[in-house]
Amino acid sequence: MKENQKFQWGFITLISLSHFIHDMSASFFVPILPILKEKLGLSNSLIGLLMVIQKIPSLFNPVVGVVADRYDVRIFIIVSPALTTILMSLLGMSPNFLMLAILLFVMGISSTFFHTPAPVVVKTLSAERTGKAMSIFMLGGEGGRTIGPLLITAAVTWWGLSGTWRLIPFGLMASFILFLAFRKRPIKDKISEKPSVSDLKATFKELAPFFLVLAGFVFFRNIAKSTMTTFVTIYLSEKGGSLWFVNSALVALQLAGAVGVLVSGTLSDYLGTRKVLLIISVMTPLLMGLLFLVEGVMVIPVMLLLGFFMLSPGPVMLAMVNNIKSAHPAFVNGVFMSLGFVLSSITTLMIGTLSDFIGLEMSFKIAAVLSIFAIPFVFRMTRWVDERG
Repeated sequence: MKENQKFQWGFITLISLSHFIHDMSASFFVPILPILKEKLGLSNSLIGLLMVIQKIPSLFNPVVGVVADRYDVRIFIIVSPALTTILMSLLGMSPNFLMLAILLFVMGISSTFFHTPAPVVVKTLSAERTGKAMSIFMLGGEGGRTIGPLLITAAVTWWGLSGTWRLIPFGLMASFILFLAFRKRPIKDKISEKPSVSDLKATFKELAPFFLVLAGFVFFRNIAKSTMTTFVTIYLSEKGGSLWFVNSALVALQLAGAVGVLVSGTLSDYLGTRKVLLIISVMTPLLMGLLFLVEGVMVIPVMLLLGFFMLSPGPVMLAMVNNIKSAHPAFVNGVFMSLGFVLSSITTLMIGTLSDFIGLEMSFKIAAVLSIFAIPFVFRMTRWVDERG
């Protein structure tokens, strides 16, 4: 069997490692939000706006996808962990809203140049076991978002908010290791021809019905996800939780999410995408509602269950999108990533603004109810894929 027909564990694991370091650093913002909010006098609306600013570069995901279809993309995957770590480690030194916005915007560019080509590369190394490969890739991201809150909380405890720059070497070391690993081997064996504008328009037009239904699912799913992953530390802090407790709850959410992504992608290879997404879409609002009925240490087991279901669709969605037959797979993945990031920005800003008027707890309850509407889109989305398959 040829090398490119085998499931290439080594390279998939290294790309997952780069995902780990990148998303570990990218997760530094939310854990220190309670401190930044007090230090800089930020409202929840401004926090939501910061999340939008961070994700503006995701609008260019399809363009990055075109580049990734045409060129060897090693440089993106190698450099992004270092750049993201540098930017996010400087957040604590920000003297005002403007500096926070600049750091987050540039980090968004780094994130775009990583997240768009990486899943396509993983797909080429998967030997058609796409769900399994995406689970390993997403495990790196969820693992990073699990460790990140602990690391940044410890850094703030030891060095203060202005001393978090000391975490920069983590990203530099990761990028150096990836450089050594990939410098002699292209991670993409086949470089496609440069696509014409008409080719891309035809591809988008052909897939437009799918993208429309996909947007509906992502929007209602992200109402719950964006609410929890952005505002949960502020919500628990307002209920009297210490910095360590609220970030322990966030870690529980992300840790369970890491397990969820490892299971969901592989499970979708056997049960099918529809069944897995339906289970996730039903359990998420139920468990989010349960969060309002518990207090103290009982928050942790609920966060574990919620994280397992709420954060696990990632590899299932990536596998579904990357299995669509197309001459421009990175472009298609770029459109998908743009939808995810843009809709996440909208829902984050929506919940942040709403919570300034009616409070976070009521906003959380509304988000839980609205997330139920993701269920009908599961049927329409998977039916389209089945018909095209």
